[in-house]
Amino acid sequence: MSPSRLATRAPLVALAALGLVVATAAFGQDRQEELDALRDRIEDSRERVTTHEADERALLEQLEDVDRRLTEVIRERDQARRDVAKAQARVEALGPDLAKAKRALASTQRALSARAVALYRGGELGPVRVLFSSDSLPEMLSRASALRVLVRHDASLVARHAEERDRLEAVEAKERAALDERRAADARLAGHATRLAGERKEKAVILARVREDRTTERRLLLELEQAAQALEETIRTLGSRASSGGVGEGFRERKGKLAPPVAASVVERFGKVVDPEFRTTTFRSGIDFGADAGERVLAVAPGLVRFAGWFRGYGRIVIVDHGDGFHTISGHLDEIHVTVGTPVEEGEPLGTVGETGSLYGPSLYFELRENGQPLDPEPWLLDPRA
Repeated sequence: MSPSRLATRAPLVALAALGLVVATAAFGQDRQEELDALRDRIEDSRERVTTHEADERALLEQLEDVDRRLTEVIRERDQARRDVAKAQARVEALGPDLAKAKRALASTQRALSARAVALYRGGELGPVRVLFSSDSLPEMLSRASALRVLVRHDASLVARHAEERDRLEAVEAKERAALDERRAADARLAGHATRLAGERKEKAVILARVREDRTTERRLLLELEQAAQALEETIRTLGSRASSGGVGEGFRERKGKLAPPVAASVVERFGKVVDPEFRTTTFRSGIDFGADAGERVLAVAPGLVRFAGWFRGYGRIVIVDHGDGFHTISGHLDEIHVTVGTPVEEGEPLGTVGETGSLYGPSLYFELRENGQPLDPEPWLLDPRA
């Protein structure tokens, strides 16, 4: 018996029980315990129905929750990767400055060492002997002038040494900060990688449950069929609201000439499908491209974006209205690069390949519909071998 029918019967059973209480009240106290037990059983049954209904509706919701968390963790991981790259670039950019500062400081230290040796050899009275060993007053004045130059030069060397030492310390401090930043970014990256593995494991656990339990499998299939019906209704609604502004024309004449939405091969085709993994027979309203995550997804023809966002069972999708009742749907996207109401040209990026809503990992799900009815997209696409 289905959960909805159980839920419908529960109130009726409760009313019957209440009538039974009234009808049997005259039988005396000895029937009260039996009635109490009956109420308890009814309440227990009602709780089981509620729990079962919660379980019944949980599969796609659980998968979508995991997909949303996966998407967020992937974005955080990618940002951490960018942070690591930026920090590493700063460390590398500081390399020449650090080497230059070290060379300058070493040169100044050598000059100071040479002056220290010269002063040591001259002794404490060296300058005095230089002055008073002069043969004349003009020579003494000349030597005094030379000594003043040497003193200024020595003072300049000392000052330059202090400046270059401070400059080197500043560059080294920047390098330490950049290295600390890179280590922090590395730690964030490692944390996001761990979270990503955990989220993917949770999704794998849910899918394993589906594969092992035929009842759960049928439940998921039913939910996916309901999601497909909701998408069809959405397409019909969009078609009824369509206006000519920004919508392409002549789409029918493009049959066999449309460039594929992604540079990848078709791995799942349109039509009736017997799934070897789930052992179910379904009708596939579109095709799957075996594209890598992050690949660009392009508009196959001019049109107007009618929907861009999450759609239950399909993950992130973009629906483009191409006019004359034709729509294309691109699903399982990671990022969406367009907004509702904006016109797009043929070959314009709509987003990137992801695995949102996918049961099998990264891919692009692609549909073509005319007046809401699904068409096989492959005959409309340009054969890459042509």
